[in-house]
Amino acid sequence: MWRDTLECLRATLAGMPEDGCLFLEFDVPRLGSRIDAVLLVRHVIFVIEFKIGAREFRPRDLEQVMDYVLDLKHFHETSRDVPMVPVLVATHAPGSVLVVERDEALPGLMRPLCCNAGTLGDAITRGLKETEGPPLSGEEWLRGRYRPTPTIVEAAKALYAGHGVAEIARSDAANLGGTSGFVRALVREARERGRKAACFVTGVPGSGKTLVGLDVAAGRAAAENQPPAVYLSGNGPLVKVLQEALARDGREREHGGRRFRTMEEARRATKAFIQNVHHFRDEGLRHPEPPHEHVAVFDEAQRAWNREQTARFMERRRGRTGFDRSEPAFLLSCLDRHPDWAVVVCLVGNGQEIHTGEAGIGEWLRSLNEDFPAWDIHLSSGFGDAETSVEGLLESARRRGKLHFEDSLHLEVSVRSFRAERYAAFVDRLLALEEEAARELCPVVTERFPLAVTRDLAAAKDWLRRRARGTERYGMVASSGAQRLRPHAIDVRVPIDPVHWFLDERRDPRSSYYLEEAATEFQVQGLELDWTCVVWDADLRFARDGWKHFDFRGGGWTHVRGKERQTHLANAYRVLLTRARQGSVIVVPPGEKNDPTRHPNHYDPTYRYLRSVGIPELPT
Repeated sequence: MWRDTLECLRATLAGMPEDGCLFLEFDVPRLGSRIDAVLLVRHVIFVIEFKIGAREFRPRDLEQVMDYVLDLKHFHETSRDVPMVPVLVATHAPGSVLVVERDEALPGLMRPLCCNAGTLGDAITRGLKETEGPPLSGEEWLRGRYRPTPTIVEAAKALYAGHGVAEIARSDAANLGGTSGFVRALVREARERGRKAACFVTGVPGSGKTLVGLDVAAGRAAAENQPPAVYLSGNGPLVKVLQEALARDGREREHGGRRFRTMEEARRATKAFIQNVHHFRDEGLRHPEPPHEHVAVFDEAQRAWNREQTARFMERRRGRTGFDRSEPAFLLSCLDRHPDWAVVVCLVGNGQEIHTGEAGIGEWLRSLNEDFPAWDIHLSSGFGDAETSVEGLLESARRRGKLHFEDSLHLEVSVRSFRAERYAAFVDRLLALEEEAARELCPVVTERFPLAVTRDLAAAKDWLRRRARGTERYGMVASSGAQRLRPHAIDVRVPIDPVHWFLDERRDPRSSYYLEEAATEFQVQGLELDWTCVVWDADLRFARDGWKHFDFRGGGWTHVRGKERQTHLANAYRVLLTRARQGSVIVVPPGEKNDPTRHPNHYDPTYRYLRSVGIPELPT
């Protein structure tokens, strides 16, 4: 096959200008693949994908070459401002008229050219003629830094395939490499010295905490002659999506020198690497022996259950009365069963609590102090400032000589949205009703992060479809309390299947691409999409004296009085508003004056507030 590719390139380039460079099998770690050919001629970058023997141009192949171009355009410094032309070569396809069209959404990007082996030269000639710019140097282009921002699914697949976090993520901007390196060194030290340690990795939403955890777990899972690590999360949808994504990827390509023969074999392997924390806990209840793993990574550790919530669950769902431990205390006890060494890595987020009974990080520290005083505790030097309620617990560990500070354990830069690093701060100001501060941030954010608000759901869906390129994923999200969106064919009471919604192709009606099913905060937390449509219902309403919180029960809305529930509702919208990596449109329905449950007065103030902070109206 490669011989045919080289013959095609040799015949095509024989008549081309000599001032160019050709790169074959160009590695794209973030996507876990290689580009067949990257051709630099004069001022243009041609990204070429060959389909040897193909007689037609398949949509899937067009998406593939577009994904390659978008990866370079977004994340490769010396490709960002250069004209780029994606080319799909189906060698045996019928010839057709080649027309070079500019992509309206991304400056310098052309729409894909489809050609056969005989018309590849014509495609290159037309691409040169229809674009302009300064000449390129192959050496300078190749020296450009590659600073990708992968989705959590892309990152998991790349890490599982053997890539390091420094290869697939903007570790230079977010200190991911330093954080991951410190944790790996801590694991080595614990093993060599026979010690037990708990390490807390903190950071702003989207800063890459999960990437660090996956990097540590994947690295040990792939290492020979070392006890494996396990990545644990209580986020059921996240675990299911990652497990299935890794299984599908492992079935398609080699991992660690092997290719899984069946999907069941692939799924068994990935479930050993990524597990639901509740399954890990249940296994610890059934068997008193130490777990197979010496290293456990707990994602969203602050959301582990307190003693009361754990006791209720054990009695109601497991038939165990008298259980008197919090989830952190029991999970630590499982790792403490090892007679020699163990490391627990706690990934700690904030501002996204959406469940009752969550213990907070203080319960981990209390358990370490009272039940496991021999364990060392490692955290960032700013931890006490961010978590003032645990200062007394930190002081107790400090007096025992078990407290150690490391600045690299805190991640300060959000890498979820590579287009707007300050978008999370904007959402914080918006939900805090800091109107002036949000208004000042809005133009900074929207300069590179497309953001709009509309009353028209159909227009919002059309906006998503027109914006997305390649396999960029888009979807519709809504609060779990958005009970009055049913007139818009959105019923949040019907759960989505997160595996199909997040992983299936655009031709599958179960996928997010179809824009028929809305995912809630419980189904998208910890995951992300490229583009989102956030549908805002009357459960959270703007008012000049503060947000008004509502729950729909029976035939109408009732006020939410409890502070914890109010916080969870606000955080639900925080989760929904921060799922997009590239852009988002917010839909505030117009309401219906003849329906008291959907009266315009429920929606209009929220819409006006969003407009008042500078979010532009979606053009109709």
